[in-house]
Amino acid sequence: MKTNIIRIGSALAAVLVAAPALAQDLTFWSWRQEDRAAYEQFIETFEAANPGITVNFETFEATNYNTILSTALAGGTGPDVMMVRAYGGLENVASAGYLEPLSTETIPALADFSEASLAAESMRSDDTIYAVPFASQTQLVIYNKALFDANGIAEPQSWEELEAASQTLLDAGIIPFANGTATAWQNETVTFGLGSSLMGKDFYDELMAGTADFTDERFTSALGEIAELAATYFPDGFIGLDYASAQQLFGSGMAGMFVGGSYELATFRSMNPDIELGVFAAPGAAAEDEKLVGLYFDGGYAANAAGANKEAALTFLNYLAGQEFGQAFADTLSNISTVPGVTFQDPLLAEVNELKQSSIPYLMLAHFRYGEPSGSVLIQSEMQKLFAGETTPEAIGEALTTGLAAWYEPFKN
Repeated sequence: MKTNIIRIGSALAAVLVAAPALAQDLTFWSWRQEDRAAYEQFIETFEAANPGITVNFETFEATNYNTILSTALAGGTGPDVMMVRAYGGLENVASAGYLEPLSTETIPALADFSEASLAAESMRSDDTIYAVPFASQTQLVIYNKALFDANGIAEPQSWEELEAASQTLLDAGIIPFANGTATAWQNETVTFGLGSSLMGKDFYDELMAGTADFTDERFTSALGEIAELAATYFPDGFIGLDYASAQQLFGSGMAGMFVGGSYELATFRSMNPDIELGVFAAPGAAAEDEKLVGLYFDGGYAANAAGANKEAALTFLNYLAGQEFGQAFADTLSNISTVPGVTFQDPLLAEVNELKQSSIPYLMLAHFRYGEPSGSVLIQSEMQKLFAGETTPEAIGEALTTGLAAWYEPFKN
């Protein structure tokens, strides 16, 4: 009996010695329900390289995610690691002290990330970084190459050519644009996915410098052109067409174009593996006008400041900031990773990466979601009225400028 006890004790001691020093379970929250399978693969790779750390991935409905996350963090039950929004969405949780500040000391790879991507995941008041940026998104026009080729349509170089391409599709019995605007945020997507080149970089620069506001003719005339295009070439009754239905119209091959983000590419390929997609920046008025896409950074990975497993959480964040993950992210999810050095094997993704070199920020998300009312809420509501014929572009310019003056200092004068 004594010998058996000694043997059992020796075996237990061996197990304890062999166990990893960092045996911790992490909870990791996300709003990307559609990416669950990919993230589970990423996590398997991480766990294999980091024995003793287990990552439990949980996803939530995207629309309610911010509220769910903030409530959990406030109640002390939040995750160890979480996906967080960028810009104003980040500040809501970072300013409350819920997120662990990051630096190149704790996450060395951050030293190589672009300044713009880090700014999207930083507090404006002190430039402190709170999340590892995970993707950039590009607002542009996605088109069905087979339908363009069958109807002899080339990528339009001017607004007039865009209208001509739309008319050619319509004459062939094809819906030119699949978009609907019943889902509120699609109003914003359509506005800046179509209008960035029309507005122009000079308008953006002057807006940021405080020498222009949204009553500027360059902005309001762009809204007018967008509304006219939608009235003629969007689906009948498009203001009652929701986002999922619009995606189905395009994915099924019933429509030639879709105004949206680069994040749509994987969705359309999933819906229709045979679809051949192309992308272009919606043009300006003239062919020689610079073609601009709307660009923004789509959130980041953050650690819970009050988390019990902070060492393991930072280990996981270092993996998420690394090139191995960034490359897998791009290859698996057909998305533009922000990790420096990532290459894009997919020719379409490589083209998106080229297009985003000529861009202006996706305006309301990047600059006007830091107070109430937010620019996004205002533009979504006002554009829905414009599409319904209930307001004018000039009135929208006034409504935006006046509404944002409640908290945006340059508009208060």
